[in-house]
Amino acid sequence: MDIKPEKTCSIDRLVTHSKLKEAVLSGRKTQQRRDGVYGWPGETFELDGKVFVVTGLERQRLGDMTEEEARAEGYPSLEMYKDIILKMHAGMTWNDEALVWVHSFAEQRNN
Repeated sequence: MDIKPEKTCSIDRLVTHSKLKEAVLSGRKTQQRRDGVYGWPGETFELDGKVFVVTGLERQRLGDMTEEEARAEGYPSLEMYKDIILKMHAGMTWNDEALVWVHSFAEQRNN
């Protein structure tokens, strides 16, 4: 039996910032890191009339994030991701050991 971690927030709060929404809609952003679980694999959310499905959920240390994953977050580099995240969250410091939930998603295609 699959045991799902408890959700800490509604999936409609997964991607809320306007620039991040634009990145999702353009296909540049396919992951969102959060400190809690916002959606489970198979669950869907909508942005501007397009439906996206969560394709994966995994636990990861911030220090294990790669350049490729930073690009999947919609940023050109890991350094820029770190810089912008720290600016978005006043008082936050980057902690390589901090655990986050990585939500992967894709646009849902109608067959």
